[in-house]
Amino acid sequence: MSDALLSAKNLSMRFGGVLAVNKVSFDVRQGEVFTLIGPNGAGKTTVFNLISRIYTPSTGEIDYRGPQGLVCLSKQAPQAVAGLGIARTFQNIELFEHATVLQNLLIGHHTRRSSGLWQDLFFSSAARAAEVQARQKAEEVIDFLDLQHHRDAMVAGLPYGVRKVVEMARALCSEPRLLLLDEPSSGLNLEETDDMAFWIQDIQHELGISVLMVEHDMRLVSTVSDRVLAMNQGEVLAMGTPREVQTDAGVIEAYLGTAEDTSGLRRNTP
Repeated sequence: MSDALLSAKNLSMRFGGVLAVNKVSFDVRQGEVFTLIGPNGAGKTTVFNLISRIYTPSTGEIDYRGPQGLVCLSKQAPQAVAGLGIARTFQNIELFEHATVLQNLLIGHHTRRSSGLWQDLFFSSAARAAEVQARQKAEEVIDFLDLQHHRDAMVAGLPYGVRKVVEMARALCSEPRLLLLDEPSSGLNLEETDDMAFWIQDIQHELGISVLMVEHDMRLVSTVSDRVLAMNQGEVLAMGTPREVQTDAGVIEAYLGTAEDTSGLRRNTP
């Protein structure tokens, strides 16, 4: 599609004799929240890892409309992904626990630094300007996500729910065009999940960042998603609005083992 920020085309991923992803195709449009759902082992995280270049697809391609134009993401080096404007979080939080919130956020902005090694080594005027820019961005994100109270706190001493937000903050500091959220509600209580929905909507509407999300909590999915893709056993089951996907007979059967009752899918977290 002409408005697609990212296009996955016939993605397949094989691990030895296991076909984890089989000919999966979808587009993520500019400015939308697009969510992957499915039972455990459906292949959702594998798709995420293909996009973030942890894996290279066995077949298929991923096209991404970056700041320099359209690129084949599946041919890019893993270390180049952040510089193209793609950031991600992880289901299991990956933060520097013995550093402060601010220090973690400054690390997130590292891919945007314009100064070089020697400039940083001698703390030249360019290095000082880059440091000021990084701190300004970190402070903007701290204000945006209401992290002022935790700004100078060590990550190791923070509650789990706050650390989830800090990891998202670090990703935002890299100034992404596309934000990958890997199960953002995992481990959160109901109130924290509601807060997460609020942040995701603000990221979409106020910052204009597209979001690709893997999520199990259908309440969160229904609240924030523009479109949903349901997977099972590595293949696409259905794609559409949250309501369309939730009422799809194939999706209901994959989650519940029957196509007779849709209430469980709406009520439960798969």
